[in-house]
Amino acid sequence: MMLHRSKCFPQFHPYIESALELCHSFTMNLKELAKHLKLSPTTVSRALNGYPEVNEETRRRVDEEARRFGYRPNPHARRLATGRAHAIGHVFPNDRSFVIDPLFSDFVSGAADVYAAHGFDVMLHVGGTEDDLSVYRRYAQGGAVDGVVISAPRLNDPRMAALKALKLPYIVHGRFGSSEQGYAWLDIDNQGAFHKATKLLTDLGHRRIGLINGFEYMTFAQHRRLGYEGALKDRGLAIDPQIITGGLMTEENGYRQTKRILQLDDRPTALILGNMLMVSGAMRAIYEMGLSIGQDLSLIAHDDGLPFLNAEGLVPSLTTTSSSIRAAGNRVAELLLAQIANPDGKTPQELWKVDLIVRGSTGPVKG
Repeated sequence: MMLHRSKCFPQFHPYIESALELCHSFTMNLKELAKHLKLSPTTVSRALNGYPEVNEETRRRVDEEARRFGYRPNPHARRLATGRAHAIGHVFPNDRSFVIDPLFSDFVSGAADVYAAHGFDVMLHVGGTEDDLSVYRRYAQGGAVDGVVISAPRLNDPRMAALKALKLPYIVHGRFGSSEQGYAWLDIDNQGAFHKATKLLTDLGHRRIGLINGFEYMTFAQHRRLGYEGALKDRGLAIDPQIITGGLMTEENGYRQTKRILQLDDRPTALILGNMLMVSGAMRAIYEMGLSIGQDLSLIAHDDGLPFLNAEGLVPSLTTTSSSIRAAGNRVAELLLAQIANPDGKTPQELWKVDLIVRGSTGPVKG
């Protein structure tokens, strides 16, 4: 809460002045912080505002002491001094299922940890009457944010060209289709992960392997399908569209699609699921049909490291491809802030390997 001197209520002036003096006694201004650190106020200001000429050790020390003493730069003065908004935009579609998705909240929370440590705020835009491109234009023209994070990139995504034209710094969590050049991105190796998962199953003797994927106009889902199909082709196995499906990666869809696939006359002996949210639905469908996971049917899912969905704690424990969505949020934020601080630096592009963790839900195909 901010306290303001008021001309309208002069009787409250003594109380407001006392409160302001009390607040001041418990806070530290820039000059005091600089004196405590034995640095110049300019160096401290530049360290807090992410200037690249401040070395990492000094920046870390300034950040730690600023947090210790509760120092927060005045946002208006900081904007005037640096020409920056000290805010990062995250724009999401008007889709309730997306907003309540725990992957969304874990990713943003991971990014927000980094923003807070560097004195940046998060500006979230979810749905409404404006389309994504209009929001980006408004952000760029009004100077509302210093950069934006692009989530859920699609195969044919208009945002790449629009953001380049706006000259607004951005980074993509994922990739724009098959294009990798000319923009900053961080992605996990979805293709490699699902190739490894499918290969594990073929090595165990499985020849009918189902895939329950995300929407295939999304880049990550397309990459996963390519990995899955590549492993089947490596073994000379047919690709059967009947046991491949995409859609919302929810518990309910996991149940419906698993039930449909397992009711086929020539049902698969193994399934690969796009995320952990679908697992409980899939397991419900499997048990309803009287099948045993790991024996009658092998099961693999992608695990984003959500704390309340423990693959190891399931019965049987679940074989997974694994990569933390929160860690991705951390790193995306770090890379974008580095771009903003040093716009002439190298465009960051990172592809993370994905672990395959073999547990009890996969076993040899029944002879």
